[in-house]
Amino acid sequence: MSGPVARQLFAALQTRQTEIETFIQSLVEVESPSGDMEGSRGVVDLLVQAASKLPCVDAIERVDVPDFGQHLVIRAFRKQNQQQILMVGHTDTVHSRGSLSERPWRHEAGKIYGPGIFDMKANCALAVEVLRTLVDLEMTPACGVTVVLTCDEEVGSLSGWPFIEKLAKAQPVRCAFVMEPPASGGRVKTSRKGTGIFAIKVEGKAAHAGLEPEKGASAILELARQTEQLHAINLAGSGITLNVGVVHGGTRSNVVAAEAQGEIDVRFSTAAESQEIERILSNLKPIDERTKVFVSGGINRPPMERTTAVVELFEKARAMAADLDFDLGEAQVGGASDGNFLAAMGIPVLDGLGISGDGAHAVHEHIEAGDIARRGALIGSLLLSV
Repeated sequence: MSGPVARQLFAALQTRQTEIETFIQSLVEVESPSGDMEGSRGVVDLLVQAASKLPCVDAIERVDVPDFGQHLVIRAFRKQNQQQILMVGHTDTVHSRGSLSERPWRHEAGKIYGPGIFDMKANCALAVEVLRTLVDLEMTPACGVTVVLTCDEEVGSLSGWPFIEKLAKAQPVRCAFVMEPPASGGRVKTSRKGTGIFAIKVEGKAAHAGLEPEKGASAILELARQTEQLHAINLAGSGITLNVGVVHGGTRSNVVAAEAQGEIDVRFSTAAESQEIERILSNLKPIDERTKVFVSGGINRPPMERTTAVVELFEKARAMAADLDFDLGEAQVGGASDGNFLAAMGIPVLDGLGISGDGAHAVHEHIEAGDIARRGALIGSLLLSV
């Protein structure tokens, strides 16, 4: 994609800066924490209203998800027997209802603040605005474009991922652009760690802590020793990180604990590392042989690895960014997204294409207003070039 086209897209998006900000504000001001059906449908209403006015949009599908709200699919620029480009995002946020009254929308020193704006209401709006700009400039991608926005990504995509997978299998996918927030400095994400959620349970033997402590076997002490042993994996220099983040155990301070439990978060960079962490956790042995140790759970998301195809997408994006006079970097991050699942299907994925900002899930969450047109131009250029 040539520089003049990227700059055309940028200029067109700049002329709509005010309208785009207003659109983003309307989405932010409909609070949609995961599991809020009314909020989810409210956000989808606004996106459908905007997308339905675009002549490039061939179909819009709203899919009810019990106890969560609605997934949304916007299909554009479709032709028969044509490959598709997926643009993936989500409409749910981590911010509970009432957050907006505590931290209302505000524009300050080039930054726009609001709960869920960075992760990722602004990027939902941008996906629609990119389609609008392509129509206005009479530019048509060679592939069809499928925008899919799920409503449960922040709580694990239990419904969202199977839905995206079904879409990806229904029509050949050329590549996927994930509209999640970028890494610091506006860097796109060319790899993400996979995630696992495990639980460890220890059974010990109760005894009176004052009269006969030697007759007991402390489940809490065993869990502590297991935790220390597991955390030592983090020092081994691999891509594996492991954290025992929640623990429970015991009944009273004067009783040697008969039971204890812990919740374990694991991250890993490659499929081989996921197999290694499963091997380690499935083979834990008691340090105190009087106790029993049980592990449950498993891998939640596979890793998104930096493949040759991903590098090619990134290099293309970096060249387009240079046409827009900025240096696009790349990053590997520990957090996972729906891009992990798509990568595991063999689909080239470029993640973190959203608007620059900071404070995902935090009280200072914001986007950089000056990056809206630039990111939109980059995304539009990518749609035209693959």
